Amino acid sequence: MDRLPDPELLALLHDDVPCGDLTTEALGLAAAAPARLEFRARGAMTVCATEEAERLFQLAGATARRLVPSGRAVAAGERLLAAQGPVPALHAAWKTAQTLVEWASGIASASAALVAAARDSGRALPVACTRKNVPGTKWLSAKAVRAGGATMHRLGLSETLLVFPEHRLYLREAPAATVARLRAAEPEKTVVVEVRSVDEALAWAEAGADVLQLEKFSPAQVAESHARLQSLARRPRLAAAGGVNASNAAAYAAAGADLLVSSAPYSAPPCDVRVEFHPGDAEVA
Repeated sequence: MDRLPDPELLALLHDDVPCGDLTTEALGLAAAAPARLEFRARGAMTVCATEEAERLFQLAGATARRLVPSGRAVAAGERLLAAQGPVPALHAAWKTAQTLVEWASGIASASAALVAAARDSGRALPVACTRKNVPGTKWLSAKAVRAGGATMHRLGLSETLLVFPEHRLYLREAPAATVARLRAAEPEKTVVVEVRSVDEALAWAEAGADVLQLEKFSPAQVAESHARLQSLARRPRLAAAGGVNASNAAAYAAAGADLLVSSAPYSAPPCDVRVEFHPGDAEVA
């Protein structure tokens, strides 16, 4: 997978070490013999951001090698990364790199769990994550989602059509007219409409929407929508959204949803990465 570019990684290092490392400088560790460290998974996880961690150590003045790429599932105790170099360099990148891997792997692991739960329905339903990531973390959040096997629902407002009730509040036309105007304005785009009731779903399906985003529908409401739309010559795809997580993904899939849309991975707890320091200058392996 790609990684964040150097200027952004350097900004992360600068944020944590803005004016040098006071402790290593006060202890005189610049003259210490080279040291080594390893990142190990404390528990099973889907890994993400080891590419960024590797480069952070390199930018700090150490030698590093990732042992596990983003997107791979590992067991407890597996080595993820090894680095060696001057003690100050290892300390300068240590916490930033560790925290980044823990946070991104938390999102990736939660995404993987959601994908696996959806698969339990027997339909291998696609899972997409929303743009409700923490502001400023979009690139890495999207990387983590994909590392877990999910896709992005939309990265922002610029590339997709998604008509919310908050848009329709200002419209004075029939749903079919709205769909027709959108197709004329953006003929290559899919028309997605968020609905909040079964009746709204039927109205916008009859209007010609390509996808209905079923906001906070229960699995029973998804099943009712699916049943009522079967008579249409052209049935829109049904995206279950709002409150979808690993505990209910299979139920939504079984109810007839064509796609699961979730923000749950962004609030997942970080994974735990153990960092082990060692004296010596043996080659990173």
